Amino acid sequence: MATTWHSAVTFSGTSASDLLRSSSNGIRGVPLKALGKARLGGRRRDFTVAAKIRKGKKHEYPWPDDADPNVKGGVLTHLSHFKPLKGKPKPVTLDFEKPLMDLQKKIIDVRKMANETGLDFSDQIILLETKYQQALKDLYTHLTPIQRVNIARHPNRPTFLDHVFNITEKFVELHGDRAGYDDPAIVTGIGTIDGRRYMFMGHQKGRNTKENIQRNFGMPTPHGYRKALRMMYYADHHGFPIITFIDTPGAFADLKSEELGQGEAIAHNLRTMFGLKVPIVSIVIGEGGSGGALAIGCANKLLMLENAVFYVASPEACAAILWKSSKASPKAAEKLKITATELCKLQIADGFIPEPLGGAHADPSWTSQQIKAAINESMDELMKMDTQELLKHRMLKFRKIGGFQEGIPIDPKRKVNMKVKEAIVQKEEPSKTLDLELEGEVEILKLQREVDLEFDEAVKAIGLKDRFVMLRDEFAKARNSPDQIMNLALNEKLEKLRDELNQGLSAAPNYASLKCKLDMLKDISKPKDISKNDKAAKLKQEINKKLERVLMDRPDIKEKIKALKAEIKNSGLSTVGGDIDQGLKEKIVKEKKDIELELADVFKSLNLDVKFLDSKAKELIEQTALPDLNIKVEELNEEINMEIEDVINSSDLKNKIELLKLELAKAGGKTHDLGSKKKIEALEQQIRQSLAEALNSSELKGKHEKLKAEISEAIESSEGLDWKFEQR
Repeated sequence: MATTWHSAVTFSGTSASDLLRSSSNGIRGVPLKALGKARLGGRRRDFTVAAKIRKGKKHEYPWPDDADPNVKGGVLTHLSHFKPLKGKPKPVTLDFEKPLMDLQKKIIDVRKMANETGLDFSDQIILLETKYQQALKDLYTHLTPIQRVNIARHPNRPTFLDHVFNITEKFVELHGDRAGYDDPAIVTGIGTIDGRRYMFMGHQKGRNTKENIQRNFGMPTPHGYRKALRMMYYADHHGFPIITFIDTPGAFADLKSEELGQGEAIAHNLRTMFGLKVPIVSIVIGEGGSGGALAIGCANKLLMLENAVFYVASPEACAAILWKSSKASPKAAEKLKITATELCKLQIADGFIPEPLGGAHADPSWTSQQIKAAINESMDELMKMDTQELLKHRMLKFRKIGGFQEGIPIDPKRKVNMKVKEAIVQKEEPSKTLDLELEGEVEILKLQREVDLEFDEAVKAIGLKDRFVMLRDEFAKARNSPDQIMNLALNEKLEKLRDELNQGLSAAPNYASLKCKLDMLKDISKPKDISKNDKAAKLKQEINKKLERVLMDRPDIKEKIKALKAEIKNSGLSTVGGDIDQGLKEKIVKEKKDIELELADVFKSLNLDVKFLDSKAKELIEQTALPDLNIKVEELNEEINMEIEDVINSSDLKNKIELLKLELAKAGGKTHDLGSKKKIEALEQQIRQSLAEALNSSELKGKHEKLKAEISEAIESSEGLDWKFEQR
């Protein structure tokens, strides 16, 4: 029997790649095509292929056939990896909640005491619980914006999937962006509420550290936004209304995300959401940060939980930019208007959903039911609209933000006067700047007042308040005392008390608050001082430049100043104690007056107003411009003293003065003796009258009146030199 080896088949034109190089059946170098055509005459062997299937648990998806409705976590736990936590989350107390925790601790202690002793403390417990509920209500009805930010970031706050499993009867999670990745920070899926199907999507944060790392702390990458985009198209195709839950600090801003097109992914979502033909409702359940939140937030209705926040930049980032310190975040949170009530006033949010006292984490189930009611109410309204009305509604919601309205014809008169109004506004800008500066000064004063109050509380807590009061009284008594030893002792006491305060200040209960406010005051005041110094230096530099330019154009002024300096130097006036004759003094004063008058005209040409100088400048002018009058005053004083001495020596005044000294020595500084007091007063009155009569009868009174008239005339003539300049 012939074999394939002896068959008449030619192998011309074959290559190495066409050859079958297998030695299992003894055939070498045979082309595959030839083997297909040739008849194989070898021995036939029968063989079978057997596969052993491993037995395992049957995969039940999406719904188990016999789901136990009593399973922990509900039926929905069969469908998601998001399972109930094994243990209760650890309680977290925010800073502003500490007074409440103190009351709660008292309630626990009283109950424990009642259980241990068997006594009835029900009245005390009821009173404490009533006080606790009232304090809780007062606190959570008057929350500041930064406190709402802290509640929105609370680690135990219910997440997107917590709410979804509470409000839906059925929910199936859908994964992947169909481009190779499933971002865990964004969760999407289909669910039903009261029998109506919806497409759900939202940011998912973790409930503990492990989950937060897995979910990337709720910060999506481009894959997450593309997954949401895919589900938007899916919902639009099948007619499912879309519900989005926003809870993210922002998109994940790392190098890889930027390389994968983070900005493009967000922009694509924004454009697509405005064209979807199904109703969209967005709910902010925590914090909505910037474009990362807006990428799934372009909805017909934007709702917010009562303690949720929605911002373009976090308060810490805003404070770091504007106030150069993240410690000013409370002020930034107030100015940004990021809370639900403020955003509803600005018509950015369409409503807010109430939360229980203590925040959504105090009663997550009740909060979820409020969300469910808000969704049903909004969807009932939106489902009545047709497609075009729905698209227009979504467009107008965002077009009206900011209060601008286009398409209204402008009155011709108003159109003509627009430029005039703009000019008026520009003129009013400096006053606005002054108002802003004044507001900044008021803020600093308020902060200083708060720091003083914090210091008082800290001193009371340390127990140094009484010592401070005593030391303050001692300083008040010693203020008018010339005793230097007493002052040194008080300074030593003050230093000692200051050291004790610095050592014990950290133990004060309000030390953290005091330190924070001190740092804020330092950070706010420092840029202000720098800006003031910069303004003064800039103005001085500008004036100097203008003066240099004017002096270059006016060489005559420059020459006069140079000649005056040289003459003063040669006269020896620049040396200490140098004398100068009266003629040179008058010449210097005259030259100085001429130069000052010319400089006054120069300042006016530079838009600098010339005004009168203050009293210090007047004193300087009197010392330089009126030296002869000073000499005359000194001479008159010498004549008066000599006249007084002559009067005392030539009359009985000397005896009266000696008698007065004797009476004062007898009294010894005591004024309670009425007889000696009257005698001393009578002697003083007699001495004054005798001196006045002697001086009135002499020529000194005429000289005094004449010198007084000369001084007044000189001051009036020199007032033209008293000027200063201010910027117009």
